Amino acid sequence: MDSIEGRSILITGGGSGIGLDSARYFAERGAKVTICGRREEKISAAQNLIGAACLGVVADITESKDRVELIEAALEHGGGLDTLVSNAGNMYRGLITEVEERELIDIFHTNVIGGMMLTGLAAPYLEKTSGSVIFIGSVHNRRAFPGASPYAATKAALEGLTRVLAGELGSKGVRVNCIVPGAVFTEINQRAGLFDDKDALARLNSMAGLHALGRIGKTSEIAEAMHYLISAEWTTGAILEVDGGLGLGLTAG
Repeated sequence: MDSIEGRSILITGGGSGIGLDSARYFAERGAKVTICGRREEKISAAQNLIGAACLGVVADITESKDRVELIEAALEHGGGLDTLVSNAGNMYRGLITEVEERELIDIFHTNVIGGMMLTGLAAPYLEKTSGSVIFIGSVHNRRAFPGASPYAATKAALEGLTRVLAGELGSKGVRVNCIVPGAVFTEINQRAGLFDDKDALARLNSMAGLHALGRIGKTSEIAEAMHYLISAEWTTGAILEVDGGLGLGLTAG
């Protein structure tokens, strides 16, 4: 893969999980990384962990003022903008007979609308660098997990958005792609109440047999996929499944 040294990369939801480890991956390879999140303690800890190559910004992507300030911070820190990784998201679960409208609106705002609006702000700067946008989807659109319809609907929306924006921004030299991770241990699973701190990793590892490759994924493997899409100058509108074969629908055996 091409070097990303010196590139300016903005990663939303960079305080934990895929966002944090991707920021660290890119910083170690010479990129200037800007991360954001709503929790100051998480963003501060992430910035201290990664070092001077990383700028942490406390921001809520559902707020228009925060989005503007975030783009400005990334431009200043990185000397421009090469890639927007739209990773920020949350999970809301519930049976269709029990879901609440307010909660549905909130999760679409966080998982879809915030990233759409941020992409619009970033597009003129990405055009200058022939840059790219990467959305983070989910294997929830490959396998049906009862009770996960709110989350799955938002991630399905991102796949449609990827293709439309790839067509819309392609003439400006901006590429738009989407990564679909499989089972990767991240904090979002705990915040959703799927696991508690005690059994989270063990429960996720119990899904290993559902993957064709026999194990759950690592956040670093999602970062590697991002690296490819940042470097792949003739790839746009791609929905890249990085799921160890979980989406194939195999049963453990």
